[in-house]
Amino acid sequence: MSIRKFFCTFPQALIQEPIISHTLNADFGVVPNIRTASITDQVAMVAVEIEGDLEAIEKSVNYMRERGVTVDELTDEQEHPLA
Repeated sequence: MSIRKFFCTFPQALIQEPIISHTLNADFGVVPNIRTASITDQVAMVAVEIEGDLEAIEKSVNYMRERGVTVDELTDEQEHPLA
């Protein structure tokens, strides 16, 4: 099992969908851990750790990107923008 950290920006059209809280686990078998978030009616910014098999993590990230989420990987040296 691996853990990777990401900063995700969701457009307005996707804010109401449970992509991180439900879909990533249900469809890809990964465990998302939301570390911090800032959500308005126009945009959602979420720092999330995703735990699981590396291939499953990659598939879940690709899924989010295909849906229109901007996903940037964070390294251990980086602070997430909402800190």
